[in-house]
Amino acid sequence: MPGPRLDPKITAQWARVRGLLRSEVGDASYRSWLKPLTLVSVIDGTAKIAVPTRFMRDWVVSHYGDRLRELWVGENSSIDVIDIFVQTPTTRPLNRPVEKKADEPSQTGPSASGGEARPEISAPLDPRFTFSNFVVGKPNELAYAAARRVADSDNAPFNPLFLYGGVGLGKTHLMHAIANHTRGKFPERRVVYLSAEKFMFHFIRALRFKDTVAFKEQFRSVDLLMIDDVQFINGKEATQEEFFHTFNDLVDNNRQVVISADKSPSDLEGMEERLRSRLGWGLVADIHATSFELRLGILDVKAERLGIDIPVKVKEFLSHRITSNVRELEGALNRVVAHAELVGREITLETCQEVLHDILRANDRRVTIEEIQKRVSEHFNIRIADMHSARRARAVARPRQVAMYLAKQLTSRSLPEIGRKFGGRDHTTVMHAVKKVEELRQTDSAFCEDVDLLRRMLEG
Repeated sequence: MPGPRLDPKITAQWARVRGLLRSEVGDASYRSWLKPLTLVSVIDGTAKIAVPTRFMRDWVVSHYGDRLRELWVGENSSIDVIDIFVQTPTTRPLNRPVEKKADEPSQTGPSASGGEARPEISAPLDPRFTFSNFVVGKPNELAYAAARRVADSDNAPFNPLFLYGGVGLGKTHLMHAIANHTRGKFPERRVVYLSAEKFMFHFIRALRFKDTVAFKEQFRSVDLLMIDDVQFINGKEATQEEFFHTFNDLVDNNRQVVISADKSPSDLEGMEERLRSRLGWGLVADIHATSFELRLGILDVKAERLGIDIPVKVKEFLSHRITSNVRELEGALNRVVAHAELVGREITLETCQEVLHDILRANDRRVTIEEIQKRVSEHFNIRIADMHSARRARAVARPRQVAMYLAKQLTSRSLPEIGRKFGGRDHTTVMHAVKKVEELRQTDSAFCEDVDLLRRMLEG
């Protein structure tokens, strides 16, 4: 039902408020969170704004509520209350190909050959992986918010949702959380979660037993298909072909697809161009390397779950030193807690260093040359390609020398190895760069601050 007709003056004010918000938060955040807002009425100083889901309402209120009110007051001083409420849109529900009988298991059904039960194709879900115990921070907030939207929605909001990031940063946690939440909220939906390797296994098995019709029916009759680590089908042309057609069929029928990988779609080498393009059609959400604050938050949640009081200094120490991934960080805390309980010693910085000596040593030299080149390029506003080029202009050469210096300081690579990473340069060039940067650090305080800042950022 449409709401009451708004005064054109109010409509113009709302348009200006949205425009200001868009310029402040950027296009990506605006499209995700603010574009769906609908002004319903302005009555007696209260602006009523509708959003399609409860999760979106909570997010908008906590992240943009105060600013929204300030901008409204700037446009119309009579408004003193912003009421953001949930108004579910009338949308077509996810298509379901067949009605399931009341006693039919949610993940099985008749095969193409008749009444024979088809085998379970979905991998088991880990019940520990939920949205409630996923720690959110700057590096993963977009991926988390998108995953929540997918799990809460009646329709497919982004298709596909493509999550990517390094090992141990939370992709699999979010995938399981989406599946767990969807099965709980929409028990009638058929959810299939499996790795790309398992998808390939089922496809090859179907080819071997000449049972491809049943294979297609199994995968194309789901409401939510989730494929983990899709990079594993790189170079597998037949599997990619079948995956492409399965993917298209599901998306065309308004069924949700969620994909995870270690790289963005455009960087998946060995993947057909048409498939790479298709994977990037929906929402691509990067899970960045964890920040110090996020690692500290993860340890707080983990310690609370274990019911153990961990000294703040120990948590800060672990957050500074173990930066590679969340799994290793949580594993380190588990080891410290187990040692304290089994040996009966208090958890201190000293015992922590003693118990984790091998992990700490491995993390000391974990920074890669590629990370250094990327961070230095961003800092000095040059292209990463300039790190490998023959250009000798000072604006390019000096950042390149800084990157070589940091590679020598922060990695265990030899001088010839570092040189090869910088466009095949000789080891003497690296030696010269290291010497030059050390000299400049002694004579130029601003330059020294730049280098020290870069080093701190790279060390986590």
